Amino acid sequence: QVQLVESGGGSVQAGESLRLSCAASGNVFSINDMGWYRLAPGKQRELVARITRSGFTNYVDSVKGRFTISRDNAKNRVYLQMNSLKPEDTAVYYCNKITNWGTYWDWGQGTQVTVSS
Repeated sequence: QVQLVESGGGSVQAGESLRLSCAASGNVFSINDMGWYRLAPGKQRELVARITRSGFTNYVDSVKGRFTISRDNAKNRVYLQMNSLKPEDTAVYYCNKITNWGTYWDWGQGTQVTVSS
């Protein structure tokens, strides 16, 4: 069973930056498209960034130009660089595989990102 661990969150002021990291048990990232998801109070879980096995990236409109997803398959890590943070970015951030008709791995605990104006 794949275990996911997110880290790097914290409390920052609007306009500041954070870099999130995602680690998984086993070398599984290299053969999966990966994504960062976030869950804000009162909202559904949202996919905000994804990266394919070959490195192609895609972002939800609200974070385009501010967030950058990357991966290091050798280290079995996925990252999310978040710049120019806004209060609307406040949420718990999770990583997981990108699924179409399949199922997600078990969700990790996520990492809290809080942005104050």
